[in-house]
Amino acid sequence: MTRQTLLRRCAPGRDAVGVPVEGIATPPSPWTERLLHRLRQDDTLAQFTRFLLVGGSTTLVYALLFIPFRGLGYLAAHLIATVASTVLANEMHRRLTFHAEDRVGWFTAQVEASTVAALGLLATSATLGWINTTAAEDEVWLQITAVVTVTAIIGLLRFIALRWIFRRPALSEG
Repeated sequence: MTRQTLLRRCAPGRDAVGVPVEGIATPPSPWTERLLHRLRQDDTLAQFTRFLLVGGSTTLVYALLFIPFRGLGYLAAHLIATVASTVLANEMHRRLTFHAEDRVGWFTAQVEASTVAALGLLATSATLGWINTTAAEDEVWLQITAVVTVTAIIGLLRFIALRWIFRRPALSEG
């Protein structure tokens, strides 16, 4: 038996004879295993990384919902996409980011975390309104910079607030 034949037979996803087998996954690399192990920790850095991943994925969900609903008008599409992506983000933060599913119930998480999200929405809207009344209309770079800055600050404050919300014991959901 040649070395090449032996390597093919022993390769991941093949049986003892070397025939490809469906359903046998290639084991993750050591680097991937270390990364996944690190992300499963409950320290601040791991939680913040998961927070960013959840935020990025639910922003994508927002965009995927906004596009088909924009025929209803900007405001309706924005409202539908915001509500759906916020509910999803709150649940993902409760379960994945902060591992709080046995400490905080779904309803409590939705009410408290959505309140924090609504405050962020108000802050970015107020910032845009202020810029629109004080700056020239063609200052798009100023609008974008302000929204990105306020969103980053609100995101950091949301992370801190959610850490507190999901760390404490759940209130009675009656």
